[in-house]
Amino acid sequence: MTETDKGGRWITSRTGPDSYRTTIDAAGHTLVADESIANDPGAGPSPYELLLGAIGSCTAMTMRMYATRKQWPLDEVTVHLRTGRKHVEDCENCETRSVGIQQIERRIEMKGALSDEQRQRLLLIADRCPVKQTLERGIRVVDAGS
Repeated sequence: MTETDKGGRWITSRTGPDSYRTTIDAAGHTLVADESIANDPGAGPSPYELLLGAIGSCTAMTMRMYATRKQWPLDEVTVHLRTGRKHVEDCENCETRSVGIQQIERRIEMKGALSDEQRQRLLLIADRCPVKQTLERGIRVVDAGS
């Protein structure tokens, strides 16, 4: 039985002793996450920004897949997401309070010679993004042991 047969590939995140800079290894790719502190923008997006990126990329891909299957003239999808929460502030309070993102604002732009009906259908399909659906249903993170 391979690793993927047992529940998927492990995504590995690793930080060192001196900073918040974290490397993420996923599917043969290395990403960097970091936390902006004061005037230092950090070496990469914060964990919340990565979460928004996951939702945005899933939304754009879901819309692209649907338009391709229907052979609709969708040239480009841009998904803008934001939240008022800051990961660093939530980390400072997570031991004593419930923290986390309560709402995400989304704006979707589409380019292409789409009809009004096609645009409306694609906006409905955007809500079918698997990452968005996963988060809306709720998710548990469980310890798989060492």
